[in-house]
Amino acid sequence: MKALEELLGVMATLRDPERGCPWDREQDFRSIVPHTLEEAYEVADAMERGDRAAMRDELGDLLFQVVFYAQIAREEGSFDFDAIARGVVDKLIRRHPHVFGERRETSAATQRATWEAIKAEERAARMDGDQPPSALDDVPLALPALTRSRKLQSRAARVGFDWPEAHHVVDKVREELAELEEAMADTPRDQTHIHEEMGDLLLACVNLSRQLGVDPEQALRDGNRKFERRFRGLEAILADAGEDPESVDFQRLEAAYQQAKASDRGS
Repeated sequence: MKALEELLGVMATLRDPERGCPWDREQDFRSIVPHTLEEAYEVADAMERGDRAAMRDELGDLLFQVVFYAQIAREEGSFDFDAIARGVVDKLIRRHPHVFGERRETSAATQRATWEAIKAEERAARMDGDQPPSALDDVPLALPALTRSRKLQSRAARVGFDWPEAHHVVDKVREELAELEEAMADTPRDQTHIHEEMGDLLLACVNLSRQLGVDPEQALRDGNRKFERRFRGLEAILADAGEDPESVDFQRLEAAYQQAKASDRGS
């Protein structure tokens, strides 16, 4: 692909010791991680907005991050872009024996089970012989907390550590909420205890989300977007009435929010 070859060439020039960009030359694997995460979120934002032009641009920025890592690795002699591409090709073929091999799956569920079994074998093969394998191995620490919690709980569920029905998890959410309320009622308040109980409550909420087939990270992103839309409606309502949000009491703010909420539902 000519465009990809040109991109790899541009990256090599940016890192050139004599005529490259000073900022690009200073970077290493760790220093560009925050930029990679930011680009991934910008891709997600473009996807949610349905902006195809932005999606193209942001995916290009994300691809550039991969090229950046590959160039650094090539310079140190550990791997290059071709090795990255070859690795993912081999992985995809290995994980899809029903497409590239003899095996035939009868449903998406059986294919998913095969996928997870193959991934478990790969994890076991990578483990240190002195360290027993765990169902929770290789869940990245850098994931957003809600996403990581869902992945950890999904892994545990695969080995049977799971509530049989969603209503059991609802009971657990109520139990954790009651424990948080008890911690809040302590005199004096123990902020460490409150912090711990809040974490337990969030963990139970993620579990309920998983049981209901809802991605908690996406649900919260959608909830944030809905709150932002309705709060902006609150601000517009107050502005039309010649009022300033900072100068009215909470009851007025709540009334305006409920008005914006009703208008939002009706639109």
